[in-house]
Amino acid sequence: MTDFTGVKQSEFDAMASKHTEAARRLEELAQALHSELQSAGLDTSPAARLRQLAGRVTTQAEDLRRRQKLVHELQRQKVTFGRSMPAGSFLEMPDSLVAAEGLLDGTLAGRAALKAADGDAQALAELERYASRTGDAEFVKAFLGTLGTQGVTRLPGSLAARLCDARIHGDSVLMARLSSQGKKALRMLSAALARGTDPKNPAYVGDDFLKDLVAEGRAEHKAGDTRYSGYQAQALIWRAHDGKPPFSKEFMEVVGRDVIVYEHEQRKNEWAASKDVLGRPFGGIQLPILDLAGALGLGTMLSPDSQAGSPGMKNESSMVENLFHAAKSSREASHALLNHTPAGWKESGLDYLLTTRWGASRYLGDYKPISDMLVTATTGQDATSKALAAETTKIIADEMRGAFGKADNGNLEIKNREAFDRYAPLSYPLSRAIAANIDQLSRLLLNHATFGQVAAKDMSYALALATSNDTGFEALIRAQTEHMRAALETVPPVGLNASNAEQLGFTKAHVKEFDFDEDGRVDKADIMQFLTDRTVAEARPFSHIVEIRRQVLIAQELDAKKADEALKSMVGNALGLLPVPGAKQVGQLATGAFGEMIGKGYDKLAGAAYDETAKQVAQRMFDHKRGLDETHQTLADNRLAVERLAEQMLATSMLNKGLLDNLDMKSWAFATGTPLTVKPFAEMSPQEYSEFLVWARDKGGSGDLLDRFRGTFRTTSEVDDYLGLQIPSSPGGGR
Repeated sequence: MTDFTGVKQSEFDAMASKHTEAARRLEELAQALHSELQSAGLDTSPAARLRQLAGRVTTQAEDLRRRQKLVHELQRQKVTFGRSMPAGSFLEMPDSLVAAEGLLDGTLAGRAALKAADGDAQALAELERYASRTGDAEFVKAFLGTLGTQGVTRLPGSLAARLCDARIHGDSVLMARLSSQGKKALRMLSAALARGTDPKNPAYVGDDFLKDLVAEGRAEHKAGDTRYSGYQAQALIWRAHDGKPPFSKEFMEVVGRDVIVYEHEQRKNEWAASKDVLGRPFGGIQLPILDLAGALGLGTMLSPDSQAGSPGMKNESSMVENLFHAAKSSREASHALLNHTPAGWKESGLDYLLTTRWGASRYLGDYKPISDMLVTATTGQDATSKALAAETTKIIADEMRGAFGKADNGNLEIKNREAFDRYAPLSYPLSRAIAANIDQLSRLLLNHATFGQVAAKDMSYALALATSNDTGFEALIRAQTEHMRAALETVPPVGLNASNAEQLGFTKAHVKEFDFDEDGRVDKADIMQFLTDRTVAEARPFSHIVEIRRQVLIAQELDAKKADEALKSMVGNALGLLPVPGAKQVGQLATGAFGEMIGKGYDKLAGAAYDETAKQVAQRMFDHKRGLDETHQTLADNRLAVERLAEQMLATSMLNKGLLDNLDMKSWAFATGTPLTVKPFAEMSPQEYSEFLVWARDKGGSGDLLDRFRGTFRTTSEVDDYLGLQIPSSPGGGR
């Protein structure tokens, strides 16, 4: 053993007793010395020092007594055993008191779990006493070491079998007790297993434990008359996990990947048969391997009470869906499952799950685990997340091509309802994947680039599914709003020159780039040209998202729907008004307008994913004043809402860049102070904010920019081309 010390029990007992006696005598001596010195009128500090020594010895004695008690308990419980050596018989004692307590409690908990696996009713209640200890590394190591991979697998198997037996015999009281105790035991197991199988965690129990979990998972087990595969039982542990701490990528690499391969091996012939000529008349059902609770018809009796499934899902859960649930809490873990091609396979893990296996997920209707895992895996800003987002987009785009076509009236039509409905559950995670990579949409449309293997046409079909989801459409609009705000922020401020470039976050090369008239200074005309270019460029992805959303609503016969409430809320909360995180205010009026909101954490948001930034910015605005823009109450459709957002962003950018400085503000309600300045936005009424936008439009020139935005935004021919609609745009972009 490591970090252990050998002790002779008799000598350790004697040492503890002598320390206790020494502490008592030192304290008595200190008291007597203090009394004598005080009576003689002498300095009592020697007595004080002696008392401090007595205190230290007392503390040591108390520590020794705790260790002595643990030594006796460890020996009594036969947790540690004597070792005969030439110098005598020694007990192995952990050097750390915490380690000793963890060793004792972990061993006792492991033994209780093993008894529970053997059907001991009292052992489950005993195991519950240790539920709070799973954060202790020493406890976890001792617990899993005692339980072993066979015990880890047998315990959930035993719980499920006993619950099934109680149900068969109609014992509702026993069922309720086993369900409650079983859920707690599974949560405890999941937390311990996540820590114990993570090499970065001090509780890690070693590589062999992971390999043995695979061996037990593939083996057949028996509890009473119930036979099951080990993975079916282990799956109950994965489903019980609350994500704290998450399972490691190593767990998913060794166990998780094998679970997916194992199910494929067990089901491939059956799934193939369901699709052949004989299987089709029976509905072509693609049955997954259910977890043990599902196989025994236990419903949610061993599932966490707080765990909500997908609407319409069956009262069952599968082995692989439970694995997705365990993987969703960690980007590394989800990447380990999806960014991998098993040996001998021609399709990646992600492609397999979204195509070959997708029917198995559809059978249960349990879409939340895979949806959550995909969101985790595809919304990061790292290379793997981006690659998985691109692959997801391409896979679903290919599946969607056959779902849509052109109706007789020239609009989008759902030609194959089954194909659309088949992948509709993935509309939200797809929208989040695209939103997290919203810059790629601009690259596809403006530069004819590719995103992985995704071209602009692929993206258009993917958006047809993504925008069909209300929440997904909101995520896309928020992302593109943030993208436009960031793009406008790249425009230089009025007065930029070689001497102040570095201070304002630019370079001398930027000055030459932005200075069209080559007078050494960036003036208003220069800036308006760059704002115009950025505005037109940002209007195109907005147009693509909103027009495809409109066409999908038409295809679903939902075109009577007006502006999405999410967009109306974004306009009302003036989401487009706030400066981009990290922006430096250079306009004289901007400092006053943003008031105390400047410096309240915006810099910390710089570099965050677009959708997350947009949410936080919206929340900050909500904290100040809700419904700053009254126009949202009368918005007729999504296009008007986006145009209002664009107007807000353009006016804000002009304010930031100093384009509105020195303009006449007399008689405008939003003006305040001497000299006149723009009232802080957080203090404006909706009427005052509307006046500010009118002033920026009429006096500052934002109206011209908005016209350029609207002209591009309302041109929908690109969507027509990519989706094969070929409908000439009518004036104003209507049909």
